[in-house]
Amino acid sequence: MPELPEVEHAARVLRAAIAGRRIVRVRVLHPALRRKLPPSAQRRLAGRVVRDVVRRGKHQVLHLDNGTALVAHFRMTGDWSIGGVDDAREPYARAELELDDGRRVTLADSRALATLTLAADPADVLPVLGPEPDDPALTPASLAASLARRRGAIKPALLDQRVIAGVGNIYAAEALWRARIDPRTPARSLGAARLKRLIAAIRTVLRRAPAGRYQTEVAVSRWNVYDREGLTCRRCGGTVKRIAQAGRSTYFCPKCQT
Repeated sequence: MPELPEVEHAARVLRAAIAGRRIVRVRVLHPALRRKLPPSAQRRLAGRVVRDVVRRGKHQVLHLDNGTALVAHFRMTGDWSIGGVDDAREPYARAELELDDGRRVTLADSRALATLTLAADPADVLPVLGPEPDDPALTPASLAASLARRRGAIKPALLDQRVIAGVGNIYAAEALWRARIDPRTPARSLGAARLKRLIAAIRTVLRRAPAGRYQTEVAVSRWNVYDREGLTCRRCGGTVKRIAQAGRSTYFCPKCQT
């Protein structure tokens, strides 16, 4: 699943292509997408100018000139492709936005799970989201308050977008390794010092994350624990272990994550 750095990169690519441009025509090519973007919404999009594209958590919001917004969510395998209206159609194209400069923005998605939703206000369709990782409002005290009533472990808690928006499975594991925190630690037991380390670690791993999808060899070679079960910890020489938490794989070093 695309995580925050990948979605941020996609939002920047889209912003460069579409901000200030008028949408001439909308084509929805997969029936699953029509549930969120029916023909009536497609017609309302035609003629609108895209003022800006912003990321919120793992969502992208296209702000339009009439105050409405088109909210995109990649889900598992969605991505944007930018080309010309006369180019061959992208494989797995699910929706196309034709622009007034002759370019075409395609939402491509092999699993057809991505969504596009037209909303009068983005808040109407966005889920409840916590602060962004780089938000100054994210402090040890605010994070402690979010975790205070949680009975579970810290790793699954970090995947709850209501705690911190945009943090996914890979970067949660990497941040916990950097902060030297065992992913099985009860979330509400973390004190101010460890929460401060954790916030700093989250910001560091996201800042250093590659922009491309994490499956690439370049990206995988940079992980300290993710997908490295049985390999030597890069920090202490221990052995990286994999466990399941909330149905997701968690990788960590039992020797130096305490």
